[in-house]
Amino acid sequence: MNVMTLTNSKIVSAYRAMTPKSAERAREAREYLPSGLAHDSRHMAPYGIYVDRAKGPRKWDIDGNEYVDFYGGHGALLLGHRHPKVMAAVAAQIEKGTHFGTCHEIELSWAKLICEMIPCAERVRFTSSGTEATHMALRLARAFTGREKIIRFYGHFHGWHDQVSFGVDGHFDGSPTPGVLRSVTAGTVLVPPNDVARVEQVLKSDPDVAAVIIEPTGSNSGKVPTTPEVLRRLRELTRQYDALLIFDEVVTGFRVSPGGAQAHYNVVPDITSLAKIVAGGLPGGAVCGRKDILDWLDFEVSEELGREKVRHQGTFNANPVSAAAGAATLEIIKTTDACARANESAAWLRARMNQVLEEENVPWAVYGDFSVFHFFTNPEKLPIKPTAFDAPAQGYKVFKGDKRASMLAKLRLAMLTNGVDLKGWRGGILSATHTEAELEKTVAAWRTSLRMLKEEGEV
Repeated sequence: MNVMTLTNSKIVSAYRAMTPKSAERAREAREYLPSGLAHDSRHMAPYGIYVDRAKGPRKWDIDGNEYVDFYGGHGALLLGHRHPKVMAAVAAQIEKGTHFGTCHEIELSWAKLICEMIPCAERVRFTSSGTEATHMALRLARAFTGREKIIRFYGHFHGWHDQVSFGVDGHFDGSPTPGVLRSVTAGTVLVPPNDVARVEQVLKSDPDVAAVIIEPTGSNSGKVPTTPEVLRRLRELTRQYDALLIFDEVVTGFRVSPGGAQAHYNVVPDITSLAKIVAGGLPGGAVCGRKDILDWLDFEVSEELGREKVRHQGTFNANPVSAAAGAATLEIIKTTDACARANESAAWLRARMNQVLEEENVPWAVYGDFSVFHFFTNPEKLPIKPTAFDAPAQGYKVFKGDKRASMLAKLRLAMLTNGVDLKGWRGGILSATHTEAELEKTVAAWRTSLRMLKEEGEV
């Protein structure tokens, strides 16, 4: 049942009343776009907001409503919306041109910054997205090792290309999602999150494993947390069995720290995929890693060694405008405390939201690390204390997901009606521009939203 067909919800009614223009645009969009959308994660009932403009940690929809933004351009905007130095770099480049079809100096500056900041980066190849970056990382791993299989963890998201489009929120048995060939899924071995023993069993029994790929803080930006001990053990095992270790730092790169999760944890992979922050909020991604691996993209090295190179094109690879935004963003992150400020704000917010949960007698928890927060809505009604919730100590099955569709949908809408745009219903992601004003507003919205859910019998 579509929960938004319910007519007795004050939350739904309040949302509809404040967003009539967004409702009209959503109806129109369904005539041209499947579900009226350009991205699956923007799907929500009865419809999503249509945003007109944004600045810093806030944004305004076409109905004039103002929101504290915890979506952050899907995590791409560590510096917030429209950072003046980034905007100036973009504007200057647009005046020169948006696409030359040739090399340009900014791509060199951009690549140098990545190599200076990311520990594993001896060489870089630019792509247009995170999906393309993980796609290239897997191809390089197979070319370099001469092996075919990839070990992945349940729930870890690495984009939407064929080899990673299953085993994220379903198909954990390795069966293909619609449109994906079974022969492709056969090249993937899925294992439970953080199950290092199972990884070791596979590596020991199957000599055809090229690489292990992982989101280093855990699936969905750490919703199912991964500990540094797991990362260190994976590094040891992949070296022992001559497989490669790939960190998917599309989310964590330049966010956990200026050098990503690998710098923070001092666990250096062989290959890293990057996107989001790397391009400063514009389209762009990159794959970086050891020179001998990235040499498979090198014309001269491949000719010298008498091997066929890994081919890689891409009309918008290192697009000058994206390069300008990316280089400006990375320079700021490298030379300021932007990562630390976002991390500190998120820690404060998680603590205060958990205090509200206890004061309102709601047995949920808000958890996470670095600059993200996640909601544990406790569908099994476990005996927990929000301010003492230890997420890494929980088994991954605890975080399988809440099936109470009505409650989750209303939670999202309630926060919107109170002026806060979450990252879906799952939580949020902070920027370095979130100040005390935005954080206090969010805590107040959280309390009010919980009370609204109580009134409707959802909590």
